[in-house]
Formats: sequence, C-alpha cells, structure tokens
Amino acid sequence: MLPKIAIIADPHFHDTSFRSPGAREDFAAVRTLADTVASTRVFNESGPALRAALDDVATRHIRLVIIVGDLLDDGQAFNRAAALALLQDYTTRYGMRFFSTPGNHDLFALAGRHMGKRFLTADGAHILVTSDRDVSRGCSAGRIVTEAAYCSGYAVALPDMAELGYFRRDVDLLWESPFGGSDALEDRTYEVHSDDGLTKARMIDASYLVEPVEGLWILSLDANVYQPRSGGEEGFVDRSEAGWNAVLTDKPFLLSWASDVARRAAALDKRLLVFSHYPAIGPLNTTLDDEVRLFGRTTFARRMPDPAVAEAFAEAGIRVHFSGHWHVNETALLRRGGDFLVNVAVPSLTAFPAAYKTATFEEKSISVETIPLHDVPGFDAAFPAYGVEARRRGADYGGILRTRSYPEFLSHHLAQLVRQRYMPREWPEDFAEAAMRLTVGDLFRLAGADAGTGTNSRALPESVLSLPFIEMVADWYRLRKGRQLALDGISDERLADYRTLTARYAAGSWEPTSIQFRLAGFLRMLGQYLASPPSREFTVDLATGEIGDGASAYFGRTDLRQTGRG
Repeated sequence: MLPKIAIIADPHFHDTSFRSPGAREDFAAVRTLADTVASTRVFNESGPALRAALDDVATRHIRLVIIVGDLLDDGQAFNRAAALALLQDYTTRYGMRFFSTPGNHDLFALAGRHMGKRFLTADGAHILVTSDRDVSRGCSAGRIVTEAAYCSGYAVALPDMAELGYFRRDVDLLWESPFGGSDALEDRTYEVHSDDGLTKARMIDASYLVEPVEGLWILSLDANVYQPRSGGEEGFVDRSEAGWNAVLTDKPFLLSWASDVARRAAALDKRLLVFSHYPAIGPLNTTLDDEVRLFGRTTFARRMPDPAVAEAFAEAGIRVHFSGHWHVNETALLRRGGDFLVNVAVPSLTAFPAAYKTATFEEKSISVETIPLHDVPGFDAAFPAYGVEARRRGADYGGILRTRSYPEFLSHHLAQLVRQRYMPREWPEDFAEAAMRLTVGDLFRLAGADAGTGTNSRALPESVLSLPFIEMVADWYRLRKGRQLALDGISDERLADYRTLTARYAAGSWEPTSIQFRLAGFLRMLGQYLASPPSREFTVDLATGEIGDGASAYFGRTDLRQTGRG
C-alpha cells in the first residue's frame, strides 16, 4: 500500500526572528497589522501555522509532504533560510521528505527583484526594511537597507531549495525534468520573448517527476511564466495573474511532457500525483457570469483559467490536480466526453480557512481528507505589538485582537478584508452602501416576503431580521473561500435562513436595474457555494471522475460556466 501524502499550500513563511545588522535595539521583524488586514494573507502568524501543520502531520505518521507553492512570504533571502531550516528540522526529527513547486511569491525570474516591507517598532511606528538603496524612506521610523530582504531568482533560489525535489537524489527510483534526465539548471531552460518580439531570453523551468517510493510518481509542474519587457526595457514581466493561461501559450512543452508522463504511469501501473501552484479550474467556474454581472471584471474574475486549460489537462490524461494560489478550499470537476479533470484547491495556512489536505491512493481511486488548523500555539505572539500600533493609529480592527483561537483570528481577518479591500475595490459604490445599511429583514421585505416569516410557514427570529447585511456578506465570503470548511463557523439556523432567502429571490422576476436583480445574483452565487462538490472528505474515482463523500456521488457539469438568469 502506498503511503499517505500531506499537501500544504501557501505557507507564506515570514521569519519574525530575523534581526537586521545595524537595526535599532527595539527592532523586530513584525509586519504591521495595518498591512495584515489589507492583505489576503496574514504574515507574523505564518511561522506558528506552519509548525502546527507539520506537528499535526507528524502525529499522523505521514512522511511525504508536498508544498504547492508560496512557501515564502515574498522570496526574501532571510525568509528562505529560516523556512528551509524549519523543514530540515522536521526531516531530521521525523524523516519527512518535502516536495515543492515554485509559487509566484517564492522567487522572481532569473535574477530576482528588490523587496521592501514595513516592520513595527516598539512605539507602534513602522520602519521600512528593503533591499533597494534607491527607494525613498516613506516610513515614520526610517529604513534599513539589507541584501537579506532581496527576492532571489531561479538561479539562486532553486539550488538553495535543492532538498525540495528540484534536483536528483540517489534514494529516488526515478527523477526527470521536461528536458530529460539531467538536473543541471543549464539543461532545463526554454526560450521566452517579449510581446513585441524584440527581446529574447532563456528561462529556467523547475518542473520535475520523481518516484520516491516504489509505485508512486509525483509530478511537480512549474506554472510560473516570466516574459522580457517590451520596448527594449530591462527586466521581466510576472505573468502570475494569467496562471495556466500563460503556460498554454508560453510553455506548451509542459503539458506535452505531462501527457507523456501520464501515459507511462498508466502503462507501468504507477499512481500519479500531479500538482502546480495555479488552479486548472478556477474557483468561479460555476459563478463567473454572475460575478461579472454584479461586480464587473474584477481582478479575481480576470485571473480565472480559461476553459481551454482544464480541457488540455483532461486531454493530457491528468485526472486529479492539486493547486494553491487562491487560498480557497474547493473541489471542481470538468467532464468532456470520456475525459475528465478534478482540480483540488488546497487552502492556505495563512488565510481563512487554514487547513491542509492528505491524499491516499486506493486501488482505483484517491481519497482526500482536509485537516483544519484548530490549535496553533503562538499565533497571538504579535498581539501586544499590534495593540501598540492600533493605539498609535487610533484604529479599530473590529475585535480581531480579542480573538482566542487561530480560526477565530482568521475569520475576523476575513471580515476586515471585506470592509477594507473587497468592498472598496470590487463592489459598485451604491451596492456597497446598500450592504452597509440594510438588514436581512430588509432583504426579505425587498423580495416581497413577510419580514416576520420569510416564508408562509416558519417564523424568523428577531436576531435574523436585525442581522446587518454586511454580516451576511462576510459569511458569503467565508463560504466562497471555505466551502464545506466554512460551515463550521455558521450556525445551521443562519444557513437555513440564507437558503430561504436564496429560494425567494430565485422565484422572483426582477428588473435588471433593480437592487433585487443584484441581490438575486449575489444569492445565486451563495447557493452555488453551498451546492458545490464535496471539499472536506471525499474520494475521486480515477476511472469515471465520480466524486463521492460517503453519502452521495457528484458527477458534475459538462461545462465550466453557469449562465444565471436575473
């Protein structure tokens, strides 16, 4: 029987123990809370979260661990050194082996790029720690310039991370790259060119296939794409926003090689586990039309993989693909004739809902279990510094500093994101204003329902009727990101009321210019989040694509988009 495998996504490790030479005595590498609540990930809590996940992996006696990219905060040299030391500690103590793929936060192009971050001082001000001597100060406590803050490129970062599968090891039964059996970086390059075709360069691809134990093939696909700048400018363009869309055009050799690997794996009766940083099926695959209709072409919508990506995966014979990047927990299925692809999106350790997954190969299926991070010792180590910062700024962070557990902290963090990032950046101004002043009771009244019942049979308590719509919006984002994992933090009664409201709007006919039309789309998406395939514990039949959770089977849609009606 093949061993169970742990799959971790987006640890975004930040080393709070870093001390910069020449820094003031009160310097600490603690990122500001202001930056944290405006970011899609938390920073200072990443170290405790990764340790908690690996401790849990150790208690389950799992020895093979896959990291689907973004091991590091932003590729800084000091974070890379500390993260690799941490992984080495678990290798020494527990015999763990780690396999990774590069994410867009781990490195940059061939030679890297400058990076700068704001760190707190003892009095709640902030200091800029940067690798760029030419950057303006721009911080209340000045700046520190250090090479340790530099984000390295492939040429430096990959050799440093050699133990993460990127190079051949004698203990492995098989190792190869898309370019053959050599693991030398100079033998693993491909040509890239600028959009205007005037500039060409050789770029390294870090993909590899490894057989660490008899019968198990692990295929890591490097989906990062970098292009030389047009117009003769120096440097490279990061195409991480395009994800696999860019791979299809700029690295067509990658799926051709993956197809050959899948064919050989089937012929040799090997179990194949495939992963990359970016999803092959996007988190909006059933709600994209409603997303665009309600919010326009948001950054999230623009970054979704085209249907051609999943089709190319399925045609290549890849049946299950694990991904990270989006910090979501989701299972998505594409079926095209006899081909299918299941994309398993692994949630981040540094965003709601923090969890990792395990994968176990059975004779004709793969079983996936999602392990939430409940107990994270030390997650609140930065709270005293946050408190000083909040008092200095006169800022109110909605009770986030009174949270008692890591899941509660991340749930509050997401609520802050809704108010400080998603609604200001993505919501139409009038709809955002309505969300701030309406209650759930108002939504029932707007739907033409009796505000006291919402239906003809069930009375709604005042606690529901008076619930601010903005609280429902936060739950909407929790379900969007967590799917089944989000259900742990939303009461059954509240979910039932949401379903009642969704059904009421679905039954109506609304003018496209009305707020009811917008609310119908918003609730239709919520309904899709609740009806999505199993994402906590499930099995995938590797012959049929059937996704089962023990209670029911999900065969999925044959297309990648839902066209909703208003």
